[in-house]
Amino acid sequence: QVQLVESGGGLVQAGGSLRLSCAASGRTFNSYAMGWFRQAPGKEREFVALINWSGSRTDYADSVKGRFTISRDNAWNTVYLQMNSLKPEDTAVYYCAADPTITKNHARYDYWGQGTQVTVSS
Repeated sequence: QVQLVESGGGLVQAGGSLRLSCAASGRTFNSYAMGWFRQAPGKEREFVALINWSGSRTDYADSVKGRFTISRDNAWNTVYLQMNSLKPEDTAVYYCAADPTITKNHARYDYWGQGTQVTVSS
């Protein structure tokens, strides 16, 4: 069992930066791949970024490639999403998720946080 709590969301102007954190409980955190997803009002939940258990493999949605960076610190049971050059279209609720397998498919993830709101003003 893994419990996830996101933090770090907020209101930022276009071009600004935010760093999201996702703190995980449970001693098996370092056996899980972690993903970040987002959901804007009226839209489907979409993949943003993922990282494997060791941090040696990452992947990103094309819309955030070169602007967002996912990382993890297994000693602190935390995964991060550094978001730079934010755009209004990045506005959404951002969720972290954990799964034993590495996948972009949100339906495959077993554990989810409650989400954190990111709002980018133009």
